[in-house]
Amino acid sequence: MLATLIPLFDSKMEVCAYSVFARRENFLMNPSLLGTGSLDAAAGLLGLEVVESMGIGTLAGDKEVFIEVNNISLFSDIEEQCSAPPSKVVLLIDYKINTEQMYLDRIIELKSKGYKFAIRKLKIEQFEEYKAVLNLMDYILLDHKKIKIDKAKIYFGQVYPDIKLIAVNVDTKEEYEKLTESGGYHLFEGDFFRMPAISKAGEMAPLKITYIELLNLVNQPDFDLTEAADIISKDTALVINMLEIVNKFARNSKITSIRAATAMLGQKEIRRWASTAATKSLCADKPSEIMRLSLIRAKFAENLAYCFELGAVTQELFLMGLFSVLDILLEKNMKDALELVNISEEISLALLERKGRLAPLLNFMLHYENADWQEVSRLMTVLNIDVKNIHTAYIDALIWYRDMFL
Repeated sequence: MLATLIPLFDSKMEVCAYSVFARRENFLMNPSLLGTGSLDAAAGLLGLEVVESMGIGTLAGDKEVFIEVNNISLFSDIEEQCSAPPSKVVLLIDYKINTEQMYLDRIIELKSKGYKFAIRKLKIEQFEEYKAVLNLMDYILLDHKKIKIDKAKIYFGQVYPDIKLIAVNVDTKEEYEKLTESGGYHLFEGDFFRMPAISKAGEMAPLKITYIELLNLVNQPDFDLTEAADIISKDTALVINMLEIVNKFARNSKITSIRAATAMLGQKEIRRWASTAATKSLCADKPSEIMRLSLIRAKFAENLAYCFELGAVTQELFLMGLFSVLDILLEKNMKDALELVNISEEISLALLERKGRLAPLLNFMLHYENADWQEVSRLMTVLNIDVKNIHTAYIDALIWYRDMFL
């Protein structure tokens, strides 16, 4: 199964929910499934299967999850399939939902058990036709570019006061800020949180300079562990984090100094730990989703290595994923951001120009992240990649990220 998570933010740039989008097969490799019930998960809810296989805590913590449902899967045994609290599950329908009474009754039944509902892709001219459905909705997803929020606030406030509005296709931070200022929308979905805000000041905070200094050092082919220890010592958070790692390796040994700790870990472990720890620290003043995005990309890229015949460069792939948001973290364009860290030309080429042998994996990962299943299926077909390997690589990345914060 192919599955990915897309975050929904509130007006404070905090993630409040995730949409789970999933596909069971690579349909380009299984054309017989096209036009059948298998295409739209007639037998059940794929998103719910993902939630159940991993647990809602691993996927979304204590946040709501939006799961696609259609005219057929609406009548599946959702209550028996779902072990997650109904209050955390939002069933997402669209304009194809049937408006006959039996469908309305099923929605009412599920709502009585605590499930919430959202509707998307509904055009303004369809609002009257879908009035009975809208009366049962908790959320409606609206393309903010096709609707005037001032009028929408009045309309929904008067006709459907219990529906919360979600703005989709929010592409830039400027759009997000404008929409939050005008009010009306409860949640926001789009690429805006991944867009770098270029700092006009041109200066970085002292601690960020420390993290960059550490990244520069550990990404050298052969670096001095003593020098690494001295840089780590400048930041208490880094020291504490490293000592926690060391304790896992040396439970019966007493650590007498930071230099002794770095010597115990060695170059390979210090390089991997420092790259992750420094990136996490650089994310401290950014939305938490940026850190999650960076770390999951790093692990997902590493896990995909053998699918793309890049098993010899797993470390470079990890760094490529990790630094794919470096422009956001440093508030610079990607070219200027990469000039501050000592990374390989292959990583720079992939991140800046989408070229080189690492670029196909990066491009695949970005399409996957956005649930662009048509392009993902095409690439899997061209590269002869098994869907099971992709699923395992992504789920393992989610579990790895969860375990980092236990």
